[in-house]
Amino acid sequence: MSDVCVVGSGPAGALVADRLASAGHDVTVLEAGPRFDGDRTARMERFIRPGDDRPVWDVGGERDAYTTGGRGYPLNAARVKGVGGSTLHWQGMVMRLHESDFRRRSRDGYGADWPIGYDDLRPYYAAAERALGVAGAADNPFAPPREEPFPMPAFPPSYSDSLFAPACERLGLTTHSVPNARNSESRDGASACVGYGTCRPVCPSGAKYTAERHVDSAAAAGATLVTEAPVQRLETDERGQRVTRAVYVHEGAERTLTADRFVLAAGGVETPRLLLLSANDHHPDGLANGSGLVGRYFTEHLFAGAGGRLGEPTRQNHVGFNTTECHGFYDDPGRGTEGTAGGIPASDADLAPMKLELLNYAGPSPVGVALESEQWGDALLERIRGAYGDHVAMGALVEQTPRPENRVTLDPEVTDDHGNPVPRVEWSLDERTRRTIERANEIQHAVLEELGADVQWTVGPDTSGPAYHHMGTTRMSRDPSAGVVDADCRCHGLDNCWIASSSVFPTGGAMNPTLTIAALALRVADSVAATL
Repeated sequence: MSDVCVVGSGPAGALVADRLASAGHDVTVLEAGPRFDGDRTARMERFIRPGDDRPVWDVGGERDAYTTGGRGYPLNAARVKGVGGSTLHWQGMVMRLHESDFRRRSRDGYGADWPIGYDDLRPYYAAAERALGVAGAADNPFAPPREEPFPMPAFPPSYSDSLFAPACERLGLTTHSVPNARNSESRDGASACVGYGTCRPVCPSGAKYTAERHVDSAAAAGATLVTEAPVQRLETDERGQRVTRAVYVHEGAERTLTADRFVLAAGGVETPRLLLLSANDHHPDGLANGSGLVGRYFTEHLFAGAGGRLGEPTRQNHVGFNTTECHGFYDDPGRGTEGTAGGIPASDADLAPMKLELLNYAGPSPVGVALESEQWGDALLERIRGAYGDHVAMGALVEQTPRPENRVTLDPEVTDDHGNPVPRVEWSLDERTRRTIERANEIQHAVLEELGADVQWTVGPDTSGPAYHHMGTTRMSRDPSAGVVDADCRCHGLDNCWIASSSVFPTGGAMNPTLTIAALALRVADSVAATL
């Protein structure tokens, strides 16, 4: 019997477990995947070595089967089941949502307002930055207000980013640093970033934050971690108002864990799947699904990009993460700019938030060029020299309009390694999202042309892919009929079950979600603690 059962050990579950265990509560964490011990350099080599196609973090097979519809969603391309979750392979960028993101319906007439505001999360954002170890600077004039400096100084602009600066200035675009959850200086026994350049999918040096840090801290405070223990379902009491036990599989046998409180932190796909798998007589459509919205409003961030060649060395391979962005179009994506080069024309289209990124892209892999070429010797060397080293690119994240038809359901025709229906992801794009991607491309082309680059490729609405930020499937709401959890992230209709995940986001904004996930997790931990 535990005080609290936490399902999942990614950033949300790890922070909840650490905060509650450190306060003296008996916490058990059930993690579906393994602990990835051993040298991370070997996983980095697996990623970069030609001919080794094994997934870096062992995703795939019957355990991770899924189906998809609509546009199609590549779920296994970027998920991890194991201690640390998605932070094992994330890029590490951590921004706060803007104040406008919490009132999208009342401000812009679409989506939904959050039942909380920026000020409710502001102290938790600061605590999350301290917990994750964020390097940043207060040089972003478009960022929401903050209350204290970042824990570490920002990384300087990469060489390639510095090449963009004059062109951006001539067009009237303000650029600024990017907060990163990686060490710009040694901290807590971990080195500063040493520039492996393989942040995604693996950091060998330990300079980038992973949730393993808080799992270990929770364990040191007395929490119990059970790995390779996928939860099959949650069971409730005779009235259906409280979750009483988690049923999981471990070492080939089905087991149960009873607890007073439960926190679901299994991400935006597996969390709604678990609620749906837990249907019973009191909850015939799944736990916390009185609104019928469990699994609905699956949202993503869409990638827009453009790139080409500059005709001079750009040295981008020395940095594996973004150091410079422009958030000037975030709250007003249709605005124009003025500059000595004429600026960016305004747009009167109905658009969503976006953030522009200067990408570290040096060109196609020299090894890949060599393996695909039929040339040898000097001819191959010239081809490699001609294909690599002078490329530049810009990216953008675009908010996707939340729609109920984008959803996670159960597919009864396909089962996993335990005989459970696998998740089915229905996903497609709406016209507002498509227009915003086109707007991002317009701005990117203007900057690249002002830079003097030969634009050679564009990722637009028809070729855009997701950023693998799973949001919205257990959305937050004041009205139980409009969502799955309340303002404290406690499930509507269940007295003792909370959800800590980006799945509670009513809207996604266009900022990378992990800092908001962390802030909400710390807030959830306080909410749970207040009931113990």
